[in-house]
Amino acid sequence: MVTKQELIDFETDIANEFDSAHIRAPIHLYNGVEEQMIKVFEKVDIKNDWVCATWRNHYQCLLKGVPKELLKQKILNGKSMVMSLPEYKIYCSSIVGGIAPIAAGIAWAIKLKKEKSHVWCWVGDMASETGVFYEALKYSKNFDLPITYIVEINEVSVLTPTRKVWGIESEYSEFENKYIIQYKYINKKYPHAGAGKRVQF
Repeated sequence: MVTKQELIDFETDIANEFDSAHIRAPIHLYNGVEEQMIKVFEKVDIKNDWVCATWRNHYQCLLKGVPKELLKQKILNGKSMVMSLPEYKIYCSSIVGGIAPIAAGIAWAIKLKKEKSHVWCWVGDMASETGVFYEALKYSKNFDLPITYIVEINEVSVLTPTRKVWGIESEYSEFENKYIIQYKYINKKYPHAGAGKRVQF
């Protein structure tokens, strides 16, 4: 499996490429979530399971087995936010909450075909408060689909505080059950989008 340092080094390389204007499309970089993500991937069947993610997906791709060189070339070609690699059983969506029903659909197909694979779907905390996420989660539970949603809590959407926007007074908690894994992380290295030195849009 890819190590924590390899994940960090990859994002550092992509950040440098972006700040050098070698990437002409938006990027969203991870930092501070390496240990939590590696822990989730210890449960993932790399060969047979499906991984669904958002516009921030480099770590998931690397941990799913996408070669670093291929992933980097896709990013250099402007595909960072729309990284879909069905040959590696990876789909991503840059629409807020948009990946949740896609993941539920994949899980439904797995159940209908009586396959043994599982779907692992990442969403952010802001997306997890949207109607489309609740509908996908409810459908997945009601039909006992082979899917786990991973909710990443960083308490912001772009620069907007998630709890304040939704009027949530309680703290988000970390927990795990059959359908949801929820963990917190803080990205102190990169802004919501870009790498911090060059305006992208």
